Amino acid sequence: MPQIDATHARELESWVASANGHPNFPIQNLPFGVFAPRGGSPRCGVAIGDDILDLRALAEADLLDGAAQTACAACAGPTLNDFLALDPDARKALRAGLSKLLSKDSTPHPGLLHRADECTLLLPAKIGDYTDLYAGIHHATQVGLLFRPDSPLMPNYKWVPIGYHGRASSVRPSGESVRRPNGQRKAPDAFAPTFGPCERLDFELEMGVWVGGHNELGAPVPIAGASDRIAGFCLLNDWSARDVQAWEYQPLGPFLAKSFHTTVSPWIVTAEALAPFRAPAMARPAEDPRPLPYLDDATDQQEGGLGLELEVYLTTAQMRAKGLAPHRLCLGDARNLYWTPAQMVAHHASNGCNLGAGDLLGTGTISAPQKGAFGSLLEETNGGREPITLESGETRTFLQDGDEIIMRAHGKRAGFASIGFGECRGVIAPAPTI
Repeated sequence: MPQIDATHARELESWVASANGHPNFPIQNLPFGVFAPRGGSPRCGVAIGDDILDLRALAEADLLDGAAQTACAACAGPTLNDFLALDPDARKALRAGLSKLLSKDSTPHPGLLHRADECTLLLPAKIGDYTDLYAGIHHATQVGLLFRPDSPLMPNYKWVPIGYHGRASSVRPSGESVRRPNGQRKAPDAFAPTFGPCERLDFELEMGVWVGGHNELGAPVPIAGASDRIAGFCLLNDWSARDVQAWEYQPLGPFLAKSFHTTVSPWIVTAEALAPFRAPAMARPAEDPRPLPYLDDATDQQEGGLGLELEVYLTTAQMRAKGLAPHRLCLGDARNLYWTPAQMVAHHASNGCNLGAGDLLGTGTISAPQKGAFGSLLEETNGGREPITLESGETRTFLQDGDEIIMRAHGKRAGFASIGFGECRGVIAPAPTI
């Protein structure tokens, strides 16, 4: 489990002036991503204030030492996969080297920087596989109550981290428009299904978990070492076609209702940067079963959770035209996960499944028990029965064309600098004609 060290010191400042007091990317964060400068090719970088440090240029400048320079050289390509494949000590060495290089007391190297607002942010890695889990127990309970009021949680929920294999090819970075999907949907009183544009389009607030390292096929990952396989985190919006999902999901689970688009924030906030914001795993009621031994680790239970503030906002085309501020749909906390990220990794590999560097896991929708902290419109509108009224006078039960969802996350703790993830956003575009 990453530990707090000198790179987290609140008093640390950078020669990159915009980083000092930055709401997302102060020197205490240093998240990794892939960007394309104007007229340039994709390359790896680190967000620092309003700028991006060019890791390819830094590797060529040979300004780091030893393990940090070796790890920086792994970032010289167009994706972060080689960097994510390194062991945690190598990734930690590069973070320490970057912190020293960018600190206020070091020699400035402005030639290594690009203005972030002049660059295009891309996916940080080539995603080999994407798996979406269902670890938000309040979401699972609230959605279960809508469809199975007498038994909202399935009997296996508190024993096993539930998940399904998603579609890696449709994961996209923040800012790309989201095409409304077509699909089969059947009204409860209809004789037969119809095919057409989704009418109950929803968002789902999740964290993304970026996998580091590699295990061979047939080699499980023990829970005590699972945190070492987590290179970092991002925000993830698991867009969901609720009407399509309701018709297709039995008996094998989500399919076309989920595979049309998944949005992630473009920066990988490293596990090391989040050390000050680790939290105990969710406290289980006394009547709940203890995790089975392969999922039970004392350190993970003590600090395997994430203490992050999560927000979701909605704007409509009309609101943007009138200059109205986004409407906040959700203010929640990542502590509301029944299973920790390490438990997700350990369970995923427990059957010998090989997880590779750059694989992506979604945590499942993160909701709290109360209204105003629900991670989906399905919950917030009680299945579409209770519309939300916006500042423009418009109402919403589910998303309409032109609507934009914006997700944000921040780590906040007394005595430490606040760090953020940047935004995870997408505007709904009309469905294609078939």
